[in-house]
Amino acid sequence: MKTTPASFARIVTTAVLALCTMALLSPSSMRGQLVTFTKQDLADYTAQSTFDRLPDGRPKVPDDLLERARELSSEEVWAVLEEKGFRNQYADGFQILHPEKPMVGRAFTVQFMPERPDVSKVASAKAKERGLGSLTNQLAIDMLQPGDVLIVDLFGKKVNGTIVGDNLFYYIMKATHGGGMVVDGSIRDLNGISEIAMPAYFKSVDPTPIGNVMLTGINVPVRIGGVTVMPGDLVVGDREGVYFLPPHLVKEVLDRADEIRIHDEWTKKKFDEMKYKSREIYSTPSDPALLQEYKEYLKKRLEEIRKQRGPQ
Repeated sequence: MKTTPASFARIVTTAVLALCTMALLSPSSMRGQLVTFTKQDLADYTAQSTFDRLPDGRPKVPDDLLERARELSSEEVWAVLEEKGFRNQYADGFQILHPEKPMVGRAFTVQFMPERPDVSKVASAKAKERGLGSLTNQLAIDMLQPGDVLIVDLFGKKVNGTIVGDNLFYYIMKATHGGGMVVDGSIRDLNGISEIAMPAYFKSVDPTPIGNVMLTGINVPVRIGGVTVMPGDLVVGDREGVYFLPPHLVKEVLDRADEIRIHDEWTKKKFDEMKYKSREIYSTPSDPALLQEYKEYLKKRLEEIRKQRGPQ
């Protein structure tokens, strides 16, 4: 029987939920339960990453690469992702707070599901046994680290789907050093939030507090729009939407971005001369002499850029 993309997605989702359910029923520690992946799980699912690990097990995209990523454009991100077969790494349709401010950081994922009393009761009892307190939004928020972007799957919920108001939003800003937030759900206190200098992406605004939901995952795979987001993904947000980059592709994306910028720079210089038709220059010069000129320009500019950055 041929497996369609839709049926494959259902199989993966069922498997993840089954693993989570088994973890919830296991007598092992909190990190082996529904609430979060173990460090070994995170290492297994992100094994292609060669970066160091955060204390919770997520890949730690280095700070210098986070800074470089602030200059990324959508074209630069997509060039490598599409080539490598990662075609579901972009989500849009959000209301965007501070669209002029790029959002860059490491994904800290949180999953909520609609309230179900029997499941919620067991999970709450197990959390209490291990001294975790209530399984609320603040349990996850208090785990955030500098450089994180809070990624919340609240299944598009508007009423009672408000992950934060202005006070907790301010706390997230302080804890992550301005990392940011993406929520497939809602926020409240937009007037107060809009005065806080941290980028955020959310589906809607509502005055109600969060409720009628249960916390079912911290640092597990979550779905945001049409994207499966993994803990530790590089999150890049601009005025169009949000990109989620697997850590093992980050360096390649950034290096390719240098080449794309230089290509655009050279192309516009040639257009400024007004000696050529656009098709003679863009996207690849048709004349061998012009192509060689571009290659020499590319080599020179790459050397200049890498010299400015110093040892990587």
